[in-house]
Amino acid sequence: MPSELPPEQDRPGIPIAPPLLFVLPILASLALEWFVPTSFVHGAFRWILGALLVFAGIALTAGGFITQKRAGTDPFPFNPSTRIVAHDLYRFTRNPMYLGFALCTLGLAILVDSAWILLAVPIGLVLIDRLVIVREERYLERKFGEEYLSYKHRVRRWI
Repeated sequence: MPSELPPEQDRPGIPIAPPLLFVLPILASLALEWFVPTSFVHGAFRWILGALLVFAGIALTAGGFITQKRAGTDPFPFNPSTRIVAHDLYRFTRNPMYLGFALCTLGLAILVDSAWILLAVPIGLVLIDRLVIVREERYLERKFGEEYLSYKHRVRRWI
């Protein structure tokens, strides 16, 4: 049972839209690619692997979003959570949408053959971890207490 938090405290306090924590490093990487071109993968393998990773990333992101909507909670981290979602993709990872962003970025790096964009993956993961996940987890612990702590103990943050 969620605790009743005052309206001004019933949100995780995320300072920036999570997708931007991958988009901004990608944009910076594209600028670097313009000035210092890189290459790390060639041939048909590049197109197959890149497309598969982008598709998997989109599927994870969409699946996580849809699962939260169907469970009756808001998938946007700026809004209050109404319940802990622990089924479907959320049985395997607490953050399928953020994992999806990372896979899309990795796939994009392979598709455009850019080592700079490849660097955007760990940068995006660190930013999402420090600016979003830590705040979300503190909020969910405050709001759902033992229910969230139990879920957190059972399911890994990533995979």
